[in-house]
Amino acid sequence: MTALIHTLDIAGRHLRNFSRQPWYIAFSLVQPIIYLLLFGALFKRVVELPGFNTGSYATYLTPGIVAMSALFSGGWLGVTVVSDLDRGVLDRFLVSPVSRSALITGLLIQTGLVTVIQSLILIGLGVLVGARFAGGVAQVVVLVAAAVLLTAIFGALSCAVALIVRKEESIIGVVQFLLLPLTFLSSVFMAPALMPGWIRQVSRFNPLNWAVEIGRSAPEAASLDWSLVLTRGAGLVALAVVATWLATRAFGAYQRSI
Repeated sequence: MTALIHTLDIAGRHLRNFSRQPWYIAFSLVQPIIYLLLFGALFKRVVELPGFNTGSYATYLTPGIVAMSALFSGGWLGVTVVSDLDRGVLDRFLVSPVSRSALITGLLIQTGLVTVIQSLILIGLGVLVGARFAGGVAQVVVLVAAAVLLTAIFGALSCAVALIVRKEESIIGVVQFLLLPLTFLSSVFMAPALMPGWIRQVSRFNPLNWAVEIGRSAPEAASLDWSLVLTRGAGLVALAVVATWLATRAFGAYQRSI
């Protein structure tokens, strides 16, 4: 119970900080919106090729952009941790009775809530440019849930790396090295059937691709492919648990080093 209270307190702190900079959501959505509008217009006729299971590229692309946005939100979370390190915020928490795991999970909860808002905005924009969700509200819900899990996975890993390298330049370099390759080694923009064989095989083990597949689990059907949703979702949950554990361990290692 104490750990839960501490987690909610930390999440509340981050949410209060977030409320003082509401422009953050708009700024963080610039790149995904550009991708959605630009790639949606540029490749709208690509769905005429064999391999796509939808008649609209906006319908195909929107879940991918939502997942990509979640990936980037989580990936850059380490920069926040480094900023707190530089300002001595984390060191002050370490001499308080706050649960160590709460320092990580509280930040992940706040980031997850932001991801929900970002995802709904992108889904709404996708609908405006022609995207359709045949699975209805259920498809939107599982897509947003997958986006939150993806944010938790890469947010926790980013926090762990930040606690190890402890320099903003280093965490930025690591994030930039990973995020774009993960994006293009997935089906965010292109149907798996049209990918080179080796990329298609790599994408099978890419958590970003799992989230995208969940979001596309009802492309033209009236109901979701629950088997796919549950198997991919279970994989994301497992990775989120492992990543959070690693971040907590990294926090312990940081504490012992000071």
